[in-house]
Amino acid sequence: MNANNGIISQFSPYSVTETIDRLETILQAKGIAIFARIDQQAEAEKVGLSLRPTQFLLFGNPKAGTPLMVAEPTIALDLPLKVLAWEAADGKVWLSYNDPNYLKQRFSLSDELVKNIAVIAPLINQIL
Repeated sequence: MNANNGIISQFSPYSVTETIDRLETILQAKGIAIFARIDQQAEAEKVGLSLRPTQFLLFGNPKAGTPLMVAEPTIALDLPLKVLAWEAADGKVWLSYNDPNYLKQRFSLSDELVKNIAVIAPLINQIL
């Protein structure tokens, strides 16, 4: 796991599509809402541009996120949670997301509140 500018990126042994599919499956099984899935490669192709496989998933649980937004309304800029699966130039696939500790510092969240978003790391580890 590498942290860079508050972003954690982990290697995925799966394709971009399969990585996001696996995450979607586990989120659905846990009753976590999926708000959007964006195939950014397909969107680029629509306007005649080329992009390596890149998919974005926006998800969350209002029971977990709402208390964070009550405490610090601007955290809504980073909620719901987001995960990006992308293929690097060498063909390796990575899964990137905001480090909950970075969000804790950025928004001065209490330890208790940060637990509401720290669930992302175990979810990622389950699918990889």
